[in-house]
Order: sequence, then C-alpha cells, then structure tokens
Amino acid sequence: MMYYLNSNWFILTSYTYQYPDKMKIYYKKGDDTPTPPQGGCTVPAPGKVIESSLNSPDPSGVIKADSRGSERFEVSDGIPTTESLYGNVRAKGYLSQNRFVEMSGKCTFPVTVNRTYQLSWDPGKTVTRPDGSTYTAPDPQSDTEERSYDYTIERPYSFWVIDNLEVYEISEAALWNYAFEGGGIRIRPTGYQPPGFVTSKTGGFEAPTPPDSVEAPSRSISGGRSRPGVPTENLKSYAESAVQKVKVRNDSFSFNGGTIMNGSPTEQSGPTPGNIPEAAQINENVLYSPGNVIPTSKTNRANQPSTGSIYYSLMSGNINGGADVNYPIYGINPVTVHTPVVMYPDVSDDQAHNQKTSPARGRSAVILDRPFTVEMPNRGQHNNYKGYGYNNYLKYIGSKQVRFPFDVYNAGRTVFYPKNTWIEVDKARESFLFDLPVWVDEGYYEVEFMTVAHNAPDGATRQRNANLDLNHHIAYAAVPIDVIGRVYDFRVTDIADYNWESVFRTSPGSSSPTGAAYWVGLKGIDGDERGNRAPFTLPIRPGSHPLYRNAVVKTGYHFKFDLKTKGNMFGLRDSIRITPSFYFISAKDGARVPVDLYYHAGRRSYVKIGSAGDRVQRYVILNERLRHVPVEELTDTALYKYDHDYSFDQIAGISRSQYVHTYIEKIARQKTPVGRLSLLELNSRIRTFIGPKGGIPSGVNPARANASIQKWYGEYSLPADVYAVPAGTNVAEYGRTHNGLTERSPIFLRDGYIVVNFRVETVRNGESGTPHLQYVHAPMMNQWFDMEGFERWGTDPYGRRFTFLDGDVVFYDAGRSSRDDFRSLVTH
Repeated sequence: MMYYLNSNWFILTSYTYQYPDKMKIYYKKGDDTPTPPQGGCTVPAPGKVIESSLNSPDPSGVIKADSRGSERFEVSDGIPTTESLYGNVRAKGYLSQNRFVEMSGKCTFPVTVNRTYQLSWDPGKTVTRPDGSTYTAPDPQSDTEERSYDYTIERPYSFWVIDNLEVYEISEAALWNYAFEGGGIRIRPTGYQPPGFVTSKTGGFEAPTPPDSVEAPSRSISGGRSRPGVPTENLKSYAESAVQKVKVRNDSFSFNGGTIMNGSPTEQSGPTPGNIPEAAQINENVLYSPGNVIPTSKTNRANQPSTGSIYYSLMSGNINGGADVNYPIYGINPVTVHTPVVMYPDVSDDQAHNQKTSPARGRSAVILDRPFTVEMPNRGQHNNYKGYGYNNYLKYIGSKQVRFPFDVYNAGRTVFYPKNTWIEVDKARESFLFDLPVWVDEGYYEVEFMTVAHNAPDGATRQRNANLDLNHHIAYAAVPIDVIGRVYDFRVTDIADYNWESVFRTSPGSSSPTGAAYWVGLKGIDGDERGNRAPFTLPIRPGSHPLYRNAVVKTGYHFKFDLKTKGNMFGLRDSIRITPSFYFISAKDGARVPVDLYYHAGRRSYVKIGSAGDRVQRYVILNERLRHVPVEELTDTALYKYDHDYSFDQIAGISRSQYVHTYIEKIARQKTPVGRLSLLELNSRIRTFIGPKGGIPSGVNPARANASIQKWYGEYSLPADVYAVPAGTNVAEYGRTHNGLTERSPIFLRDGYIVVNFRVETVRNGESGTPHLQYVHAPMMNQWFDMEGFERWGTDPYGRRFTFLDGDVVFYDAGRSSRDDFRSLVTH
C-alpha cells in the first residue's frame, strides 16, 4: 500500500489604502461645481515586500516499546502481543507564513509665500538756497510692495501593512503501523502552548493641513536714488517649513510578546518590520502516546513499515487566507510482532518402580497403573533478543496442551482421556499429574507437548522447543518414554508338609483354605502397608509357623506359590522364569554359605541340580483342588483365550460357553510342564487374567483390560533325599579319594537349613535370552526389598539370628525329609 500527502497553499493578495483624514474642499459660492484642490495625496502603492514562506516542521517520529527510556523490547527484533508501544513525534512548535508590504505615496500641497518688500530710495531734490543756488537735498522715498510666490510642497510617506499572515498550531500527529490496534494511533498534544500573537489593521497615513499661504518676513530694499525693483526670490523654504511631514502608522503585529510590526504613529516612514521567530522543536512529552497495547489479533509479522503525519491547524487571526496543513513523517522505524512461546517439557522418570532388566537410555520410565508427572514449564530459552532470552513466557500463552499416544486418566481418575487426545491444561500451572491405565501396551512412545501463542491463527505451524522463527506460533516438543509393566505380589499359598496343614486349611483333611499366605514382606506393590502381619512373611523359616515354634519344612514337600504381572504378559509365548539358587545356614551359628545340591534319580546317584544329568521334570496343575483358583478367574481366562489364542478353524463348531467348560474341567486340570529343579518356566497354560472388569471407559476393550494383569501359578520342592555341599565342591573327586560316598559322609551339610532362593524374571515372546523385568535384580530398583519390604534379617524362637538374601523363599530342614513322615515316597 502506498501513501502520499499533498500540501497546497495559495496567497491571495489585496491592498488596503487609507486616505488622508483631512482634505481641503474649495467651494465657490454660487458655483455648484467644486474646484478640486491643486494639491493632494497619491493613493498608497505597494513597494518593498518582506515575505516568509511556510516553513517545514522537520517532523520525526519513533514507535518503540514501553517504557520510554527503559524499553523492554527492541521492536526491530520483536515485541510480543499484549505488550505496549509508545509513539513519540517531534516537530516544530508552530508554523508561520507572512507577507509584509510597504505602502508608499506622496502628498503635494500648494503653498503661497507672501512677502512684503519695504522699498526705500532717495532721488534727492533740487533745493534752491536762498542764495538761489541749488543743491540736491535728500528726498527719501518709501513704498511697500507685496509679492506672492506659489510653491508645491511634496511630502512622501510609507508604512507597512500585513498582506498575509498565517500562523499554525499543532493539532495532532498520527502514526500508522500494523502493530497498533486498528493499524494506527492519533496523538493529541499534551502540555502544549500554542504561540500567541495579536494583529491590528492600524496601517495608514495622515496628511498634514498646511496653511494656504505663509508670510515670509518683510524685506527692506534700498534703491539708492531710484525706486528699487523687487527681485524674484526662492522662498520655498518658508513653504517647506509650513508643511509638516505626513504622519504614518504600520499595521500592528506582536508575536509571543515580541513586536514584529510596530504600529505606533510616526512621521513619514513606518519602521521596517522584523521576522517571526523560527519555532523551536517541541519537547518529547507534547506528542507522546504510551500504553498502546498490541492486540492478540495481530499475528507474527516481521519488519512492518511505519508511516506518520503531523497536522497543524490555522489559528484564528490569520490574514488573507490559509488552511490547515499536514506533513508526512519520514524515517519512522519498523516494528516486528513476534509473540514468544517455549516448550521444554519433561516426563517423570519413575526409576523407583522401573523393573526392566535393561532400562532404556534417554527415555523416562512410565509404569503401568501408576501416576506419573509431566512438566510443562513456562520458562525457557528463546531468541537472545532484548526482553526475550531465558524467560517466563506465561503471559503470551494461549493454550498449553499435551497428547499421549495411549489412554490416560487425570490424577484421581475422574477424567479419562483416550489415546491421541490433545489435552488442554491450565497454562498457569507447570506440573501435571496423570495416571496410566493398566491396559496400555508396554513399549516405546513419545509424549507430545505444545504451547500455543495467544495470537496464533488457525492453521498455525510449530517449531521445536521455541518459536524462534516468527513464522511459527507454536512451540512443540516430544519426550521419549518407556511404558513398563510390573512383576510383584509373590507369595507362598500352600505347603504340602502336614505340619503346615493347619496354617493353610480350615481343618485337617479339608481343602477349604484359611486364606493365609506368606508374602515377601508387609508392604504391597508400591510400598504401602499390605495388612498382613508377622509371621506371614518370607522366607518361611523357623518361627514362621504361627503355632509350632520349631516347625521347619522338610525336604520332599512342595510349596505352592503365585505371583502377578502387569503389562503385555498375555501372549502365548510369555512366561515367568524362576532360577533357584541354594544356600546352607548353620543351625549353630547362623553362618550362611552357597551350596550345590545333589539327589538320586533312579539308578543315577548324586545328580547335581543344574547339571546335564538333572532331567527331572516339574509339573503344575492350574485347576488343582488345593490351589483354589477362582472360577471367575478361570472363566475370564478361557474367554480371552477363545477370542485371541485360536484361529477360526481351530475352534469352529465350539461355542464360547463350551470352550469355557472344556477349559475349566479339562485343560486347566492337565499337568503343565514347568521345567526342572534348576529352572522353572511358568508358561501361559498356568496363567490367568485378573485385570479390571468394572469401570472400563467407553472405547476400551474390556477383554484387553482384563488381560492386562496376569497371575502365574507355580510350585517347587526339593527332593526328599537331597545332599548339600559347599558350592564348587568336587563331589566325585571326594568320593574317589574317600572310598566312596554315603549319606553320612561328612562332606554333606546337615545340621542346619537349605534355603531356596528364587531369581524371578519375566520373559516376553519367548525371548529367554533377554528377560524383560526383574523382581529383585533390576538395575534401577528391587521390588522384593524396596517396595514389598522384605526383611533382610530375623531371629528364630530360640534367639538365633539369621541373615536373609533378597529372593529367599523357604528354609528346608537339611536333616529331615518327607521320608521321615511316610515310609513310601517317590523321589522327585
């Protein structure tokens, strides 16, 4: 867009004449036609001119960030919306134009000078003496003669008149720039004193009124003997003396208290007028407009041009013309509108609950079914412009949003947000708590964040971390995270040793459970009090029996256990891997040493657990009478398997209800191989699903939610005839050098307890070489100890102190076995 200003001025000239105040009129009685005077005054005619054209106001202007003198922003770099600008214009305090004209003429006056001449002469006379002689006797003669001389006397005159006078006061200034509301501002003067001036049309002349004639002093002329003649004389000086000078007055003009044109009466010539003083520049406060807020409707734009005009009004009292004028203001600085926003977010790294075997580097751990925090600070680094840099940019935020590629709840779980929903948060806050549903898939994700500037247009684009480029109105960032499941709630639910029947059964021989279980500690999955009390904590040891102080589990008896996982452990190839290790604790002094265990397998004697010859299979029956898996749990598991684990061809002709019945009554009652004494693999056949079934938000697959928490069932025992030796002992070499081995060989440790310690790991998709989660040995945390409160030492009823290791489950009596209770028992 182009702007132009046009200024025209015209001078209309007129002349004002003033005739003599007094004129002589000659009138002869009886003559109706007056006789004009022989003298008179010419009409004043313009002569010299003193002229001053309308001068330039020399305007200048700036548009800058408030406050003047301590500007917060350099507007050429950028200024945000909602910040304010000031406009400041400097110019001359007034403008003026004048034309002074000298009016001149002359007056002529006929003046007659009369002079009386006293003539004297003495012609003598002849006188006869008495003697007859004659002589010439004096005969003085005298006479008077009047003579008149006519003269024309000129009297020039001149005076100054104001032919044109225009004085202009500042009316206002206007500044235009994109950043202003409406595109511009108008600035009225403040504390401005316009010039003061007074004019009066006093210019003119007054002719004198000389006498028609004047009398020159008489003159005596002696002629001698004859009458003298009257000479012709120049008596003009007497006429001149009789005519006064013309009285004149200039127009009167005073400006700001000073006299420019003096209108006082004077003779012949009025004083030459002076010049109107040139105006000084106004001070910085006259045309100053602070506090012009840039509206949020202004999107970011660079180097927006500025224009301006200053307006002067013609003051009253002008003479012969003039009109209001305006002038463009050049050289006003441009303005860049750039509203800054930043986004340097973070997601809490829940290391305290991260059970991954190999935690992901550079990713925050977010744990299923746990709260997590996102940080969305309003402070951060922006361009190193004045007022920008590292700063808090809250005031420029229109909205602040976060998007999760998975379902989330708010803190308190009162609001559910489906995955990929942009969630607008309170922009004034910087920390926000969310809760991760248990059904979210484990894995790598990126959480997206954006801060939208309050002047962002529809379709605004984004830039990472900060909108350093003003073409963008959104600061965007993504934080990599790792969604991780859990392994927890390991507990022993049954011991086959009959001495322990009363702990787990309501009555001898009954299958009805008491509900008792031995947990890892007194705390739950996240360290909160579980509600169980001593002695129902692991390891099961002397003193763990609530009734029999000296009861210790005998070798050969199995113990049942279960544990839970959360996450993507619902696949057919997912499993729990348990690696037993063994220790011997002396009953005398409580000393603890790692041991190797040996047992007899048919004709093979002294088979080392974990050796190539250790091939005894372990089995678990899921729906076993004394395991008490709830029917609802089995039903939910069967339904999931029906819907997800089989193809259409595999279950064609079998209804869901038929499959559920078959699963509970047949499949779940089958023996499931789970490994050997040295390694247990709890597979999908002995896994159930116990995830949430109520309160599932719309859009979430209920079956997937139910499958998100898994329960794994297992059991383990040591052979009845088991032999413990310090770890690394070469049993074969000992037998060779000691004439063989017997059950009583001193190499075997008997007076004490064999401790079964479990290393519990999760395996996903059959990838046993890279276990997914660790119960105890995760680099970041130890669920067994840190959360569930495992006690690392304890005393038995006799005051003996034992030191425990994380993963300790059961103390077996090294000197007693199930064979002591039954005469026939199959070793396994």
